[in-house]
Amino acid sequence: MQLPAIRDFATEGIDARRYAALGADWALAVADVVGSTRLAAEGRHREVNFIAGAVVAVLSSVLGTAQAPAACQFGGDGALAAVPPGKREDAARALAALAHWASVELDVPLRVGMVPVKALLDRGLEVRAAVHDFGGGNVFGQFLGAGVTAADAWVKADARWRIEPAEGPLPGLEGLSCRWQPVPAGRGTVLCVIADPVPAGAAGDAVLARLHAAIERVVPTEAAAPLGGGERLAPRWPPSLRALWLETRTESKRRRLGRVARALAGAAIIRVVHALGRPLGALDVARYRAALAERSDYRKEAGGPRLVLDVTEAEARAIEAVLARFAEAGEIRYGTARAAATTITCLVGDFAADRHVHFVDGADLGFWRASVMLKGMKG
Repeated sequence: MQLPAIRDFATEGIDARRYAALGADWALAVADVVGSTRLAAEGRHREVNFIAGAVVAVLSSVLGTAQAPAACQFGGDGALAAVPPGKREDAARALAALAHWASVELDVPLRVGMVPVKALLDRGLEVRAAVHDFGGGNVFGQFLGAGVTAADAWVKADARWRIEPAEGPLPGLEGLSCRWQPVPAGRGTVLCVIADPVPAGAAGDAVLARLHAAIERVVPTEAAAPLGGGERLAPRWPPSLRALWLETRTESKRRRLGRVARALAGAAIIRVVHALGRPLGALDVARYRAALAERSDYRKEAGGPRLVLDVTEAEARAIEAVLARFAEAGEIRYGTARAAATTITCLVGDFAADRHVHFVDGADLGFWRASVMLKGMKG
């Protein structure tokens, strides 16, 4: 089944008619880093983002085809994916291998699991999915329905939905990197927002529509894109040692030196072309930066909005006031977090073919900090 495509998030992203209801033969794959509090205290924020990006990279490779790209979504300290019929065993093996790799190579515990959509439907919990399609196979997963947040909660609370770590192949990691410098807030602050509707079904859809409209009245989210049009993106040279170390963990020991050499060469070429201020042959850094900004996942749905916005302090307070008003009416639960910059994790499938997407988070795990607030509101 090919999921429907969303091309304009502002007009289509919260329109339930643009999504397909997943049938009982689908499943939801869920992953999240365990112990984010400890890792944040140790300053290992980028490792958490890198592992979340790795989940998207591997599941995209395992579940997607050229005709039907996988619906996978980055969540800062975890990820979510729609598993098509016939792909459960492949997804389970990939999740088990990811958890093993994260523990052995990065000393980070990763909890992984899978929930059949049938189990959710049996509880009256619907899941709808679509892909935000930028063309050329560049997509992000988008999800609506009470089943999305329920699946995440079930995997965290009940071991029967979890998958145990086991060594195995991890395709798709060769394009994962995090070499760009964090992008400082341009308008005042980076605000991370997570909100879940309290009512399910059509009533929840109506709440989300009104919530999004209220946020858009404060500031058009497209104008608050944290990477702007890409003009403030700066290639880092030399790449940080931590970024290079993370990249090498995706390779076997005998191939790690080659990965470092390729990373240094690629970063050097981009830095030189950036400094020249004009294209060099087929390499146009300005065009790549613009595409990078466009294909960043700063607006998404995972049962409710997940936003990373570059806003003024007054706009941030106004958005928080909107969220508080909806919460006081019993319509949503939410969390927010401020950050001084936006961090970027990149997944480059084929640079020459313009195949690349990018995952953003508020610095210092903004999404995770917002989720802690939301969890406190849920009690």
